[in-house]
Amino acid sequence: MTAKERFYQIYTENIRREGADKLLDYLSSPGCDFFTAPASTRFHGAYEGGLCEHSLNVYDCLCDYLARERVRETYGLSCSAETCAIVSLLHDVCKTNVYKPSFRNVKNAQGVWEKVPSYDYEDSLPYGHGEKSVYILSGFLRLTREEAFAIRFHMGFSGTEETRLVSDAFEKFPLAFALHTADMEATVFMENV
Repeated sequence: MTAKERFYQIYTENIRREGADKLLDYLSSPGCDFFTAPASTRFHGAYEGGLCEHSLNVYDCLCDYLARERVRETYGLSCSAETCAIVSLLHDVCKTNVYKPSFRNVKNAQGVWEKVPSYDYEDSLPYGHGEKSVYILSGFLRLTREEAFAIRFHMGFSGTEETRLVSDAFEKFPLAFALHTADMEATVFMENV
């Protein structure tokens, strides 16, 4: 099964709220590169289809995190399968249509400069990261407050947000911390190896 097929399967089995079909149509349309976009310019998932693969990795990590006994019983954290799918699969929808194929020069093993494929970042809607994903998604379906905060603050303290805002969001909306943890696990341990 390809990453796109797996994405479709998880999405259609779990996300059923009004507007979900229109959002999936948009993600699959010629005007959106969600399934072919990289996840970054040079780091994790910096290759065609990296964004979709990253989204699936975050989904797997979030499902695993939420299944932990300590998370469920001690922390009392749980969410519906739909919420889990929405926040993990769609947290980086802000990365659609912003990466343009390019080249950069790097030294090879022999110390000789050579051109290698790369990506440039060109955002025609510079609305931020998590907040841009919330903005895009809200044009198609209604997010719960918990979903919106989880997506908005999924970058945690690595973003440019004021640290107090991140702390408050994590305290009031534990799913935001869980999504951040899943995103970091996917990025650092699964995709930067």
